[in-house]
Amino acid sequence: MSVVGELILVRHGQSLANVAFPAADEHGLLEAEVTGRDAEVPLTEVGEQQAAAVGAWLAELPAEQIPQVVITSPYRRARETWRIAADASGLDLPEPTTDGRLVDRLLGDLEMLTRAAIAQRFPDEAGRRSEAGEYRYAPPSGESFADVEARLASFVTDLNRDQAGRRVVVVAHDAVVLMMRAVIQGLTWDEVIALERAEGSVRNASISQFLNRDGRLELVRYNDVDHLPSL
Repeated sequence: MSVVGELILVRHGQSLANVAFPAADEHGLLEAEVTGRDAEVPLTEVGEQQAAAVGAWLAELPAEQIPQVVITSPYRRARETWRIAADASGLDLPEPTTDGRLVDRLLGDLEMLTRAAIAQRFPDEAGRRSEAGEYRYAPPSGESFADVEARLASFVTDLNRDQAGRRVVVVAHDAVVLMMRAVIQGLTWDEVIALERAEGSVRNASISQFLNRDGRLELVRYNDVDHLPSL
């Protein structure tokens, strides 16, 4: 079976929503200090610095390990992370493309709502979520983790076919990085939950890496932030 030679997964740098929503939820607020569509949320200054640190990491790679293909989520925070990283690297890197299958989990009617706002406007959702279970629960007009896994399975199949043997970088979101492990490693949902509990949530600007070993992608690095400065 054809597979890519290397797959590097980068979560985007810290975004404004990564700061605003935890702060709003901590205080039970109905609104967070960020507006607009999720797809257009920008990086914070810290996120920009994290993206530049990814670029510095790329600059230190041996010539034979420089990425040959770059694909990002179409969301602004992912595109900006790669743009800043590429500029900071000083390398002649390939032009990125975007793929809609790499977007963050779609939350539908719950997009950009705080926990308090969801409880107020959609009081039945907590019960629906509990009944369906975390893997199968889909918010109104949104998608479940099972849906995310299905679209990423399609992406990986196409990637291995179209970019066999090449070094690929994907810049996307925490849900994408997490569920890529499920797809590539064949993990069950219980195993996904267990690894997240053991290894923590996927961190901003973290690097995860798979290498082609005898025709199979093997995880050699996960959620690594050693390249990031103390910000």
